[in-house]
Amino acid sequence: MDTEAPHTQRGHSSPDEGEGRSRFVLSGAGPAPDAGAGAGADAGTDPDPDPGLESDSDLDPGKAGWLTWRRAGLLGVVCTAFLLLFSNFVLQPFLIPSRSMEPTLAVGDRVLVNKLAYRFGDLPERGDVVVFDGKGSFVREDPDGNPLGEALHGAASALGLAEPSDTDFVKRVVGVGGDDVVCDDKGRIKVNGVLLDEPYLFPGDSGSKVPFRIVVPLGSLWVMGDHRSQSRDSRDHLGEPGGGMVPVEKVIGRADWIGWPVSRWGDAGSVGGGRG
Repeated sequence: MDTEAPHTQRGHSSPDEGEGRSRFVLSGAGPAPDAGAGAGADAGTDPDPDPGLESDSDLDPGKAGWLTWRRAGLLGVVCTAFLLLFSNFVLQPFLIPSRSMEPTLAVGDRVLVNKLAYRFGDLPERGDVVVFDGKGSFVREDPDGNPLGEALHGAASALGLAEPSDTDFVKRVVGVGGDDVVCDDKGRIKVNGVLLDEPYLFPGDSGSKVPFRIVVPLGSLWVMGDHRSQSRDSRDHLGEPGGGMVPVEKVIGRADWIGWPVSRWGDAGSVGGGRG
């Protein structure tokens, strides 16, 4: 901290140098103050700065630039870590890779998946658009691959920079646990005997071209794509282990919003058809 030397008290008169010195001697007040010190004090001159202190302006330009890049790199690492944590536990971007959910979701859309939607006791409802892990229901449980490659791909996918894993799917919930889901010979879907209103279907598509009737086990979901003629969903796995049912615990979250491109900002088409 810079300090300023105190000003020397002076008399009302301003005697010349010799006269002032003789008066002090005669009066016995002691030796006269050093003229150079007094002049310096009167001028309010700051003492020399501490030679050990170094301001930013004194730093070598190369060193200053290195510090700036170091800070920027550290900030980038912190921001990336925050985004990864946020996407893993709260809200994850999900890149739409196929036409199976048209017209609700288009190829290249990035939907924001709400991972808190079912975390506190709520369960998926009919009409919800959900993202789920299809291992064991839509795809086989394969042996573990390259851990490093999977980790890097998972991080890029979590940030919405890469396509999702081949085992992740986005579909609409048509039936929940205990539901009797039927496709009649006219291609209409009925749930518990009630005709399902499906305004989200791709123009020209029917509920299903293949008749079926299933009862959804408790704790499971029956899911289908909105573009029924282009979607491989629960219908395609009827004869496989699990019968095309998706366990509720495999649901990653609910697709609530379209975040990109800007021209398609809005909700992702969950209509919340209820459970009753």
